[in-house]
Amino acid sequence: MHWMVKWAGTFPVFVHQASGAHFTDVDGNTYLDLCLGDTGAMTGHAPQATVEAIARQVAQGITYMLPTEDALWIGQELQRRFSLPYWQLALTATDANRFAIRLARQITGRKTILVFNWCYHGTVDETFVTLDNGKAVPRRGNIGPAVDPSITTKVVEFNDLAALEAALADEDVACVLAEPVMTNIGIVHPQAGFHEALREITRRTGTLLIVDETHTICTSPGGYTAAYGLEPDILTLGKPIAGGVPAAVYGFSAEVAERIRANLSVDHADTGGIGGTLAGNALSVAAMKATLEHVLTQEAYNHTIPLAERWTAGVQSVIEEYQLPWHVTQLGCRAEYWFCENAPRNGGEAVASMDDDLDRYMHLAALNRGILLTPFHNMALIAPQTTDADIDRHTEVFRESVAQLLTG
Repeated sequence: MHWMVKWAGTFPVFVHQASGAHFTDVDGNTYLDLCLGDTGAMTGHAPQATVEAIARQVAQGITYMLPTEDALWIGQELQRRFSLPYWQLALTATDANRFAIRLARQITGRKTILVFNWCYHGTVDETFVTLDNGKAVPRRGNIGPAVDPSITTKVVEFNDLAALEAALADEDVACVLAEPVMTNIGIVHPQAGFHEALREITRRTGTLLIVDETHTICTSPGGYTAAYGLEPDILTLGKPIAGGVPAAVYGFSAEVAERIRANLSVDHADTGGIGGTLAGNALSVAAMKATLEHVLTQEAYNHTIPLAERWTAGVQSVIEEYQLPWHVTQLGCRAEYWFCENAPRNGGEAVASMDDDLDRYMHLAALNRGILLTPFHNMALIAPQTTDADIDRHTEVFRESVAQLLTG
């Protein structure tokens, strides 16, 4: 992966074997994994039910470009979890977001989309845009964009309802693509009333609302959408839903599905820019069914969320002990500490609080003591196999790293 050139230290750890919440590198060192493939392995590594389903399906065939009965069960389960009746399959959340945007443009007849500053929606071209003195510009490091994303995308700060209202007032935006909680720039929670207002403004202006639950699935089996009663027109989800096997889904309300049908040309369906030869392949679908049925369950969240609370309390105790101007925040089974005293309210404030050198130090100090955190922000994700002892070990390592930092 291209971003590994920024890994803390001079090289990434090469993994030999992983199980549950731990992995062993090629040199025989064992680590507690609080990164979990940046949500891709939120199920823990090699969950038994998923592994068994994968083994069965591999023996029967991996991909047919035809559906299997597992897809029917998945559609019904996703409807139950997210209250959206129609679902389509992809291989990655990036694809799901890209396809959802295309469909939103088609059925609204509008070209522009809107995202929040420093959002994360995979490698979707339109989302690599940020604010510079209130003006939309390409995000730093944006490699070879096909077009300047400020042409395709409006961008406002998360939690800024006045800016959102103004950006949608001309009724020229096809969709708002939103994480219900910002996560990849650090955990930035919505302020009270934000989601209710976002939904009201989008409906009033004829703008579709796409909710990307790929990271916020850490909140509950139905993500932030189910936990907080959101009502998206389209929902996208990838990463952990097949236990680490590439798979993603995107779902639609009945109204959106009907608008898609009305705009669907059967004669040109094979050249529409949506789908892929391996999307919905039998292996991914079998892994997804097993993961949703047996791994990403309410029982799992009942175990992992209290552990995230324990992690948060441990970090907070060290912050208070050393009177650090830092704080820690949590979302479901995900938690993170920041190098600033107050919680950022949006992506712009989050970026301003970053300290790259300090970030690299804390990551490398943890890695050298056998703990892997999520790169580029100080996030821990809790697997169903994580234990109290694992969490307490992190608190011990965090305290030791801070003490060494302050004493030089």
